[in-house]
Amino acid sequence: MNIGFLAHNSKKSLMEDFCIAYKTILSRHELYATGTTGRRIESVTSLRVHKFLAGSVGGEKQFTEMIERGGFDLVILFYNPNMATIKEPDPYIIIRSCDQYNIPLATNIATAESLIMGLARGDFDWRENMRQ
Repeated sequence: MNIGFLAHNSKKSLMEDFCIAYKTILSRHELYATGTTGRRIESVTSLRVHKFLAGSVGGEKQFTEMIERGGFDLVILFYNPNMATIKEPDPYIIIRSCDQYNIPLATNIATAESLIMGLARGDFDWRENMRQ
């Protein structure tokens, strides 16, 4: 499965902690992230992450294009709704795209944990059949 990760600057530590906690599950999948988030995940977990550009310089667009191509099976987006800046990816573009293309999306730690546990149980295996 292809899992996408995005995190606003104020949520990058949370993303690192999440990836450390679920490293064993994540190691069985292809991971994608915007530049800085991807580097930080790799640094703390030693997992391989396919990295797009940084979100503010085109990574968000690359990420959205992969959603539109059906390239993700699951997206985890940790953002701070109280701190929107032009340097941060616009979470609503990602949210709309995931909704439009039926990509399971977590925007908080509780939902992310639920989706990852479902992934480990095989709850998303049906997505493999969609690609065939």
